[in-house]
Amino acid sequence: MTSIKTHEGIATRFLVIADTHGEQVQLPTEAVDVAIHCGDLTEESKLHEFKTSIDLLTKFNAPLKLVIAGNHDFALDLPVFKRKLADIPPPVDDAVVKREYGDFGEARSVLERARDAGVVFLDEGTHSFTLANGAKLTVYASPYTPSKSDWGFSYDPDNGDHDWAIDTAVDVVITHGPPHGVLDYTHTKKRAGSPSLFAAVARARPRMHCFGHIHEGWGAKQVTWRETASENPSHFTDIDNDASALIESLATIHPRKYDSEDDLAGKKAKLEQLEIQHHCSADASLQGDNQTLFVNAAIKGDDELAQQLPWIVSVPLQKADSSLPAAESSSRKRQREAAAETLEDEQLLKRTALGREARGEVRI
Repeated sequence: MTSIKTHEGIATRFLVIADTHGEQVQLPTEAVDVAIHCGDLTEESKLHEFKTSIDLLTKFNAPLKLVIAGNHDFALDLPVFKRKLADIPPPVDDAVVKREYGDFGEARSVLERARDAGVVFLDEGTHSFTLANGAKLTVYASPYTPSKSDWGFSYDPDNGDHDWAIDTAVDVVITHGPPHGVLDYTHTKKRAGSPSLFAAVARARPRMHCFGHIHEGWGAKQVTWRETASENPSHFTDIDNDASALIESLATIHPRKYDSEDDLAGKKAKLEQLEIQHHCSADASLQGDNQTLFVNAAIKGDDELAQQLPWIVSVPLQKADSSLPAAESSSRKRQREAAAETLEDEQLLKRTALGREARGEVRI
């Protein structure tokens, strides 16, 4: 596809979805540079649901598809997965469990085998990519959400907070759950987002932060930040609300109790047009350096069959430096360094043992 270059860099198009829960989704057919799935690939973390999600991901008209886990994808969180299996009351039919959920690590293997189709499963951390359109993309990814439940990738907010290591060089933040105060209202009118996640994003100020998890929070909002971040950032203190704008939400396209006839007609016409194109649009290119586009891309709607619309977003990115190798993700780097340290330790132990054997102290 042809990339549009702006004074800010290369305008890069993203298709963003979340919370597909093992279901197929009607996707827009137009090409994008990067597709993002913000977690909850499955409903019950069963193997066939992961395979359905892979089938969906391979249909994205994008050369790169970035994927994180969500709380429903607990088979990817091995400690939680093992605890859930241990809690099944006996007698346990091992053959049935294996057929439904696979072996430990099998769900992840299903995702990793799709890498040839452009699917990249992201562990928590910072990852950098050189895109086909010539841009460099740096993302921070995390599947964690605050919860007292026994679902996957959760932390108890009453027992210490989560460490969101978001650097200012990050272009796009991909999390499963929302930040506190932005597109995180539940049906009970309570905010369900993470305050510490909001604080980390407010300090880093990425171009875009996309997520899901709170289905009824679907929508997009352009946030303008105040000049400097406060000591303890919150949506009350750090957002310039007068300069910010709600782009779309369920309230702007679905009927509400006190809507006038004109309101209802306008919403009906807007929704019909959006459903024809199968997506909503937003443009981060119009934003300054002190703005972030927040996108709640939860697909699953209120009832069992309802689906909400995907988002196509344009984000300006810097041109990649072709003279430098593509950057390595921080999580991959940590894994490589840990493996090297382990190998070095093993070699040192072996050399020590050989020396002791030569002196007749031990046999190996």
